[in-house]
Amino acid sequence: MSHDQHMIRAAAPVIGEDEIEAAVRVLRGGMVAQGPEVAAFEEEFSKIVDGRHCVAVNSGTSALHLSLVALGIGPGDEVIVPSFTFAATANAVRLAGATPVFVDIERDSFCLSPQAAEAAITPRTAAITPVHLYGHPAAMGAFTALAERHGLSIVEDAAQAHAAALDGTPVGAFGAAACFSFYPTKNMHSLEGGMVTTGDAAVARTLRLLRNQGMEQRYANEIVGFNVRMTDVAAAIGRGQLRSLPAWTRQRRANAAVLDAGLRGVVTPPVAEGAEHVYHQYTIRIGAESGKDRETVSLELLERGIGNAVYYPTPVHRLAAFRTGEKVLGHTAGELPETERAAAEALSVPVHPMLTPQELDRLTATVNEVVGDRA
Repeated sequence: MSHDQHMIRAAAPVIGEDEIEAAVRVLRGGMVAQGPEVAAFEEEFSKIVDGRHCVAVNSGTSALHLSLVALGIGPGDEVIVPSFTFAATANAVRLAGATPVFVDIERDSFCLSPQAAEAAITPRTAAITPVHLYGHPAAMGAFTALAERHGLSIVEDAAQAHAAALDGTPVGAFGAAACFSFYPTKNMHSLEGGMVTTGDAAVARTLRLLRNQGMEQRYANEIVGFNVRMTDVAAAIGRGQLRSLPAWTRQRRANAAVLDAGLRGVVTPPVAEGAEHVYHQYTIRIGAESGKDRETVSLELLERGIGNAVYYPTPVHRLAAFRTGEKVLGHTAGELPETERAAAEALSVPVHPMLTPQELDRLTATVNEVVGDRA
């Protein structure tokens, strides 16, 4: 990397003056635990999920965990999950006491395959957790039909897909519950935080009890609960980020369009018909046909100042935490060839809204040089 070239970061979390002022305002006000900012954030977030009930929590993982508990899913139950995802998707299933069943993904979208999910259903299956991976919505029409046919709950993992949509319906408005993350690298953040969305008022009330020690009124504990509240400081930051989300999403899509048009010798991410991709990641494939392996390309890009990342080099079903020992922590439903292929080929390059046109041009040219345009 020459001295006049800076590193183009793979992700660029934004904390603007508005968010800093909002956090200071809350800190000066003295009400910093779950309070009016959280309530306002929930109400405002509801507008991007078709008016559903929103329950803010301290992380996306907590959102997934609470959703399963609120839906009554636990020991003896199976939950169908992709293996090509972050471990939190399956961790939440285990934390609820249920068993994750790992199934394969679709090649194009990197999302859970409806056909593979259907083949994995057993009498113990209670729920399906499709992940809207990298910001591309999963095939929710097929999953909704599958869930209705078999009497299953759908819990959407929308941690990477704020404001994505399929056939005009936003992600977060399909399942019995849906879960968003506000970790700093996400399309919007609250430093740390999560949100559960649901169309069911009774489930929403249960979620509110579960996040706060099982009580709505102080010392009137109705059920056994957790302590996974969101702070008012986090909510104030999240509200500012939510206001910026539409413009950031437009910029991510514009950046992706430049990459789609300019990249050579790699497989750029296809978008399904009717899908509105929000490009949390722009994930290309470096296949054998390119003449180079993914690790070599990744290192060469880093040497030339192009940040990049591999999500996820080890599928969840092969992680030590989920290997079957004496106690069954999870099992795979058949072979997972597309999962293994994605784990070997996927490489995410910068697409975040802070990229300049010059950086996009440099990114495109550098990838083309490194891959060598051999496709």
